[in-house]
Amino acid sequence: MSHIFPRHCKSTPEIAARGDGIYIYDSKGKQYLDGSGGAAVSCLGHSDADVTQAIKDQLDQLAFAHTGFLTSAPAERLAERLVSHAPKGIDRVYLVSGGSEAVESALKLARQYMIEIGQPSRTKFIARKQSYHGNTLGALGTGGNMWRRAPFDPVMVSASHIDPCYEYRLREEGESEEAYGLRAANELEAEILRQGPENVIGFLAEPVVGATAGAVPAAKGYFKRIREICDRYGVLLILDEVMCGMGRTGTLFACEQDGVAPDMITIAKGLGAGYQPIGAMLCTGQIYDAIAQGSGFFQHGHTYIGHPIAAAAADAVVKKLTEGGMVARSAQMGDVLQTTLAARFGQHPHIGDIRGRGMFRGLELVENRETKAPFDPSRQIAKKLKAAALEAGLICYPMNGTIDGQRGDHILLAPPFIITPDQIDELGDKLSTALEKVL
Repeated sequence: MSHIFPRHCKSTPEIAARGDGIYIYDSKGKQYLDGSGGAAVSCLGHSDADVTQAIKDQLDQLAFAHTGFLTSAPAERLAERLVSHAPKGIDRVYLVSGGSEAVESALKLARQYMIEIGQPSRTKFIARKQSYHGNTLGALGTGGNMWRRAPFDPVMVSASHIDPCYEYRLREEGESEEAYGLRAANELEAEILRQGPENVIGFLAEPVVGATAGAVPAAKGYFKRIREICDRYGVLLILDEVMCGMGRTGTLFACEQDGVAPDMITIAKGLGAGYQPIGAMLCTGQIYDAIAQGSGFFQHGHTYIGHPIAAAAADAVVKKLTEGGMVARSAQMGDVLQTTLAARFGQHPHIGDIRGRGMFRGLELVENRETKAPFDPSRQIAKKLKAAALEAGLICYPMNGTIDGQRGDHILLAPPFIITPDQIDELGDKLSTALEKVL
């Protein structure tokens, strides 16, 4: 009998025994192609020798030093490497242990920044419906994933939410992509004016929406207009790249493709590639200077921030992503993945949209392609697909509630960047087997 408190109390998962490349093997010897990188985590696969060696080398030197007393060489190296590749203006890195901590850190720093610059009336955040920013109460409160939020609403400080930039569902007939992107972005200005510009701290968004809606990229021009609106009203632009960043969409930072530089970025998942738990909140020099020249102390912290072994692993990962060419490979193999998905499922009667960027792709499932009508939620399509895919030897990331938290189903794919064209075909075969069984 297990004493582990599992994610789902009514199911008993197999035991993962070992990993090799893009595959995971359970204790019974069954092989699974990791088609979602766990949750878009394992960008380098499960047996990268360079990252493993970096962990071993650091363990021989120093396992832990509390940042209240000392910094460490791997943390300094990682911060320097990230800033050297970051969008313009990003100058500081706050290392944490995961995505939720990174978002929580950004929310608290954003609030403290407003106090430090003499604007304490700013207390509100704006985010988007059908978003997800983490499971801690602050991150959950800003997120727009309603079924995750519902039990905890009474104890959360919630953000207000505007519609997502969701072209497949919300772009009107005859409307150009650019016109739709502008219309969607202008909802932020309307919400800022409704809340009162003097009361709004920041706008939080995923450049490419992850698990909640299934790899939904923004329309052309959307984020440039968002940046203009934030600048006009002194609102901070906080981009959550926990899932879509670190090369996942074909550039190291996802926002590079939208031509914008945010005030803060949160990263995790692919930052450690699964080899160590790590995340980071990055901010501009302007924000840092406001703290440094004001109170001089960010009123926040966690025990394991800047952990030397985690930082050493992440530094090896980012080096491989950049100097090692794995970000470029994500873009290249992402094109292959998209071509394969379009060829295999582009005319499938129950797949309405295939979308995403790089190695971050989503397939939206529909009962009727013509009307885009979703399946009845009672059919539990996503749940059945996950089980059928595992049976077929594929790990993928189906989710329900794609449209509004209740209706709609999609499959998220985020395989390791090291995947080969033949393995992409294998992924397609196994996904087809699962879809055929369920639909």
